[in-house]
Amino acid sequence: MSNVILKNVVKRYGSVTAVDQLSIEIQDREFAVLVGSSGCGKSTALRMIAGLETVTSGEIFIGDVRVNDMAPRDRDIAMVFQNYALYPHMNVRDNMGFGLKIRKFSPAEIDSRVEEAADILGIQELLERKPKELSGGQRQRVAVGRAIVRKPKVFLFDEPLSNLDAKLRVAMRAEISKLHHRLGATIIYVTHDQVEAMTMADRIFIMSQGALQQTGAPMEVYAQPANRFVAGFIGSPAMNFIEATLMADDGALFIDIGGFRLRAPASFHARLEPYLGRTVIFGVRPEDIALHDQASADGNTLMTRADVVETLGSEVFVYLSCASHPLVARMAVPERQLTVGQSLEVDLKMSKTHLFDKETSLTIV
Repeated sequence: MSNVILKNVVKRYGSVTAVDQLSIEIQDREFAVLVGSSGCGKSTALRMIAGLETVTSGEIFIGDVRVNDMAPRDRDIAMVFQNYALYPHMNVRDNMGFGLKIRKFSPAEIDSRVEEAADILGIQELLERKPKELSGGQRQRVAVGRAIVRKPKVFLFDEPLSNLDAKLRVAMRAEISKLHHRLGATIIYVTHDQVEAMTMADRIFIMSQGALQQTGAPMEVYAQPANRFVAGFIGSPAMNFIEATLMADDGALFIDIGGFRLRAPASFHARLEPYLGRTVIFGVRPEDIALHDQASADGNTLMTRADVVETLGSEVFVYLSCASHPLVARMAVPERQLTVGQSLEVDLKMSKTHLFDKETSLTIV
């Protein structure tokens, strides 16, 4: 296996910049996920690593080798696409071994590698079937198996689960994660689904408009977003954002949100003082809003109205209104049933809230 390095990589299509000065280093045997909304440049970056797109400027290294001018077949990578791209007239065995066959591997070596990959993926009983006889999940396993038999330096996955239903996506996420641990492989995985990124990655690379926004372990990015975009993208439901003004009163700092104000934790003061009197963006995650608890409340309690209640079994999403500001709360199912139009007191976990510079969108605290 090998590490992968991109240095100041740019990809332009005429006047449109799809990838802008992208510099990342993916470690040997790491599971790296490029994540972002549609059109952010993540798939383009993956295709440049694979050699399916040319690089406008910058350099790409796989291991110690600069691969900018190297043909895809010479880069020793294997790619799994959103479209399974299986040959309909071949059975599973031949589909998995075809890449080795055109590279002049011996029949014995091909059979050995196909059997090994089929054992890893649990598809031994499917080897004689044609693609039309397989389910979507089985076809995806075959596509992954075709990559495994290559024993490449790097595996590239381009939104491989997008065509599967929700239940099967969850199962295949676990299968690919187990595959990574079993193979000890370097994997670069592209997705627009932040849940896939959070659950599968060793490190996440978050992109927007062709540029890298933040890199880090999933929980690091979740807890310490670099800017408002990252804060809103990571987490489901998305973080609540409200414009606010920072005020000082009797030695304390308050976040004034028009109609109510919240006391800022003492640990925030040093970073907030330069913003006194200025408009900032206040952010709180839905999971950091809870029904009022007299025993644990720290004084940051709001009176709200429930506009929508979505019960999901083990938890409930409550869409709230507070002084004309919308908020979404994600809570454990309470003992009493919540109803639309009900007045609710809620507590905010202020130590886990966020503040962003309104002009630059960068995180203040």
